[in-house]
Order: sequence, then structure tokens, then C-alpha cells
Amino acid sequence: MQEAWIKGFEVMAGPRAIANREAWLFQVVHNAALDVLRRRARQPAFGDAEELAMVSDPSDETHQREAAAAALHAFMRLPVAQRSSVILKDVLGYSLDEIGGITGSSLAAVKAALHRGRERLRAAVVEPDDRPPPALSAAERARLSAYVERFNARDFDALRDMLAEDVQLELVTRSRLKGRAEVAGRYFGNYARATDWHLEAGFVDRRPAIIARDPHDPMRRPAYFILLRWTDGQVATIRDFRHAAYVIEAAEVLGL
Repeated sequence: MQEAWIKGFEVMAGPRAIANREAWLFQVVHNAALDVLRRRARQPAFGDAEELAMVSDPSDETHQREAAAAALHAFMRLPVAQRSSVILKDVLGYSLDEIGGITGSSLAAVKAALHRGRERLRAAVVEPDDRPPPALSAAERARLSAYVERFNARDFDALRDMLAEDVQLELVTRSRLKGRAEVAGRYFGNYARATDWHLEAGFVDRRPAIIARDPHDPMRRPAYFILLRWTDGQVATIRDFRHAAYVIEAAEVLGL
């Protein structure tokens, strides 16, 4: 992490213009930390009680000690927004307003991420490391695979028939649509004109999901993901993270 900080400061001292330096620097260090965490997933976050005391905040001591004592593999199970909020607040001691400025989130979003992150962290700490891989029933797998296959074939007429009449769409950070006609017309229409996606069925943070990859990317890395909720065999809600691709950076992505 120290090396990442140094490299970040070197870039900031150069001719490159960076609009939000603190947020950019946090992202650089955050990504570097993720690489370390993945290699050392079984190492404790802090070595002893003396290190814990160094980050303790009397105003929120219980939460901070839980965060500091958590194993790194537990942190890795948190979504990026929750992990960032917990680390910045309970380990590094930033205020909620400061966290909002660093992550570009509203105060309400920071509070929600912090609350959920703390709850999930407590649960993750006691979960066994040898959890079985996530699985779908045969019906769920067939339903998700059919949606993906039709999307990749650009058979949007068939996809329209899979939508509930009152389907709701959230194009995260961009827009919301409601109703089969609106979703099929605008949402599917935009995808029909794009060429930078290929979909696969899988899991994101152990939830059934559609994983999007850029067919022009030789490494075929996950670019973003889409979550569906079904009701009576039809798609009731769609959450598409195409314009919030950063969410997938720290997620656990698995194929079917």
C-alpha cells in the first residue's frame, strides 16, 4: 500500500490533470490493496492488540475492533461500497462526510453501506472458508440460460415475452424505466445498437447474475453485470450495472 501511495503522489505531481485527487488516489490504493488481499486471503487484518489500539476510536470502539480483527477473506466478501465504507470509517477513522467525498457517495448512501457492511462483516467472519459453491436448481438455470442465449442472439422479441407487464428496470447511475413496452423499446433498443457486450450466466458475490464481457477484449475480463428478479417465471426487475462497472472490480465472479 505504501508503494501505491508513493506512485499515486508521483502521478499527481506530474502534468496530468486529476479532477478529484483524493477519490482518484483512494481508488489507486484500493485496487492495489485488493491484489494483496487476494494473495493473502487467510492472513489476519492486524497482528496483535497493540496494532488494534492504534486504530481504535472511543466513539465507535466496538465496530472498529470488529473491523480490525476481521480476517481479510471476510473483507473480500463485502461489496466494494460496503468494504470501502467500513475500512475508511472503522479502520482509518474517516468521518461519514469525508467518506462521501472520497467515494463520491451521498451521506445516506455512506450510512447505508456502512450499516450493511458491518452486518455482513460480522456474518462473514464466522462463516467457514469451505463453503460449497453456489448452485441453481435446474429450472432456475434453464430460465437464466434462456434469457442469456436470446440476448446474445439479439432476439429481443423473444426477450420481450419474458418480461412481466409491470417490469421495472434500473440502469444504475443513469435511469429507471417501468413497463414492458418502455423496457423493450428503450433498453433492448440501446443494446441492439451496441457491439461491446457478450453475456454469460453466472454468479456475482454468490448471487445468480448475468456477466457481461467485452468481445473486443482479448482477456475477456468481466466488464459489468446484470441482476434479474423473477416472479411467476417472468422477469420482474432488472438491475444493469453497465454504467457502474466499478462495482464488479471487487466482486467474486463465477461462471455456471
